[in-house]
Amino acid sequence: MSIKVRYFASLKESIGRSEDTLSFTPLLTVSDVWKLANPTIALSENILVAVNMDYVNYDFIVSDDDIVAFFPPVTGG
Repeated sequence: MSIKVRYFASLKESIGRSEDTLSFTPLLTVSDVWKLANPTIALSENILVAVNMDYVNYDFIVSDDDIVAFFPPVTGG
């Protein structure tokens, strides 16, 4: 199976890329996807994640051809 991983805003800057493509065989959660794509960077609890443009929690199971997007926390004023 294959999924696309996208990073936005300050995450894109800190990771140094905007996108990854991962191939995998076992079932993966969103948290597992982050660990595979970024093994040396911890997934902060305040990062938002969407799968196919719907917000999900970190234990959501991804499927073949999903697009997983990570967003930094949003602040406003």
